[in-house]
Amino acid sequence: MRIDFDPAEMSRNDFYKLLTSTVVPRPIAWVSTVSADGVQNLAPHSFFNIASVAPPVVQFSSVGRKDTLRNVEATGQFVVSFATEGLERQINDSATDFPRGVSEFEAAGIASEPSVRVKPLRVADSPVALECEVHSTLGIGDSTVVFGRVVHAVVSDEVLVDGHPEIDRLRPLSRLGKDEWGTVGGLRELGRIRHAEWQGPTARD
Repeated sequence: MRIDFDPAEMSRNDFYKLLTSTVVPRPIAWVSTVSADGVQNLAPHSFFNIASVAPPVVQFSSVGRKDTLRNVEATGQFVVSFATEGLERQINDSATDFPRGVSEFEAAGIASEPSVRVKPLRVADSPVALECEVHSTLGIGDSTVVFGRVVHAVVSDEVLVDGHPEIDRLRPLSRLGKDEWGTVGGLRELGRIRHAEWQGPTARD
């Protein structure tokens, strides 16, 4: 038996909790920005994905108008630092609703480093950073989707094998429902089948 849920008959928060508990796992964009007057900001956003390959564009959604969105609109730049195991407490600290004008880097004691192509700082302890210039934004309801063209990427050699980032070295974190966080856990490899090699549905155990 399945239970029906109608968003038109539920509160915004109740359906939000349903969505974030079922659209899982969600990768975390640890987004750094800088305000027009030079204050560095850092905050996690778990509505995050790739929007385009050529040109390389990533996207994240800001639910409501937060400092990240205001800074992106003011300066047109941001950096996505990779969220990895071992950094979860710092990531969670950076989600604290500090007053506007407070830098999460400083308040939470998060080490930073300069970016190459943009003004927002990168998280020094993150193995991957994507430096972005804003491509466009799209307002949908109470949220804004931010599309950023990746103009520079940096990857720690410690997570590379033959020039390719390896998942067991990246050890990414994800957001689940409620206050739950996810790790990679067990892995399965399953290659795509070309139509010329198709022999019918794969046998199921």
